[in-house]
Amino acid sequence: MIKENQRTLNQINGLTDVLMLFPSMVLAYILRCYVFQGQPGHIGLSYYLWAVVILAPFVWLLYGLMGLYESFRSKNFLTEFSLLLRSNTILFLLILAFFFIYKEFHLSRWTLLAFFLIATCGITLKRWLLRRLLRTFRERGYNLKHVLLVGCGEQARGYLAALQQNPALGYCLAGYLAPRDTLSGVRYLGSYAALSHTLVRVRPDEVVIALEAAEYDYLAPVIAACEKDGVKVSLIPFYNKYLPARPQIDEIGSVSLVNLRRIPLDNIGNAFVKRVVDIVGSLCLIVLSAPLMLFAAIGVKLSSPGPILFKQERVGLHKQPFYMYKFRSMRVNDTQSTGWSTNADPRKTKFGAFIRKFSIDELPQFFNVLRGEMSLVGPRPELPFFVEQFKESVPLYMVKHQVRPGITGWAQVNGFRGDTSIKGRIEHDIYYIENWSLLFDIKILFLTLSRGLINSEKLG
Repeated sequence: MIKENQRTLNQINGLTDVLMLFPSMVLAYILRCYVFQGQPGHIGLSYYLWAVVILAPFVWLLYGLMGLYESFRSKNFLTEFSLLLRSNTILFLLILAFFFIYKEFHLSRWTLLAFFLIATCGITLKRWLLRRLLRTFRERGYNLKHVLLVGCGEQARGYLAALQQNPALGYCLAGYLAPRDTLSGVRYLGSYAALSHTLVRVRPDEVVIALEAAEYDYLAPVIAACEKDGVKVSLIPFYNKYLPARPQIDEIGSVSLVNLRRIPLDNIGNAFVKRVVDIVGSLCLIVLSAPLMLFAAIGVKLSSPGPILFKQERVGLHKQPFYMYKFRSMRVNDTQSTGWSTNADPRKTKFGAFIRKFSIDELPQFFNVLRGEMSLVGPRPELPFFVEQFKESVPLYMVKHQVRPGITGWAQVNGFRGDTSIKGRIEHDIYYIENWSLLFDIKILFLTLSRGLINSEKLG
């Protein structure tokens, strides 16, 4: 049933995607010709609407190739929007190239640009509303995906907990097979030997295999039984806790290698885009914040003896040390290389407490970004003293050094600033590293503006 539902949903998605193109073109034409006083000339609106008719099959084709008509049940909306934005950008560039080659076609480039911007916004809104509607249906027991679980160990319990915490995903556990009945609240359907009979009787949409390392010998017959029945199979490996969010599979001959730590920013294109954004962004922010930095410099100089800027060695990309700059917020002291400041730190000056409260002390780090030592967004860099300490006690701590450290990050906008949980901070840093995208960076920057600039430190 779920396959038929998905097929129907794909058809609805495809039809509504194309239908959104027509009002988008009408609105773009009105904006260009009447709001911005463009010259309609001899090309009327009907000409543009025929262009949409011709474009529609290519929209369907590219959206399909980009995976926009696959199930997004377990994918977040940001991923879907990223694919949509990428697809529309490709379409727009292809159309511009076509008109550049065939100059006898006289469509307004500005109208086409407005069309793609409006269409992107409209289709994005439509897909978001569709997600909300499906979420409501699934919470009420409709459009459920029936799953048969094979296993009862740590991986199976983790999968069961994830389903219980996310009912809106619409997964219904039909039962489980295991050597013994150990999972409470789930229907026990017998041992692994009963799989073939259970598949015929239950007819699940998917089988999730969650065997432990000691049960490896059962894996081949379990997979063979599922493939013989033709049911979709998903596998939770017993080493699941070591896998990144998007593991990279390399092949050497017939051998598949799982790369545990290949991340999006290992891609030279992604790294180039992020660096360009850092350079342009830091230059703009230096200019915009120059008056505030002048105010901070004068205030620091008048508040206590010592230098205006405070430089401190931190560990950055590839574990290389660098000096990170801040406006000095404390009296000159002997523990600056090992002392971790706290909310009620007696070393802070009154003016220092003020600039720390509103993150003004961080502004000189824009120069660290410009020099390539930091990024606008990334894991916060740490003192060498603490790096040596945490790499022994905090799992995956050193992974953060595979990317440039940032002025702000996913951990900081989620409340992990200053004297907070290192474990929680690293979990958020690892999530950011494994799920990086330019849109994710933009989201973090906006969240920093809305809730990440003012911290919990007291002014007094």
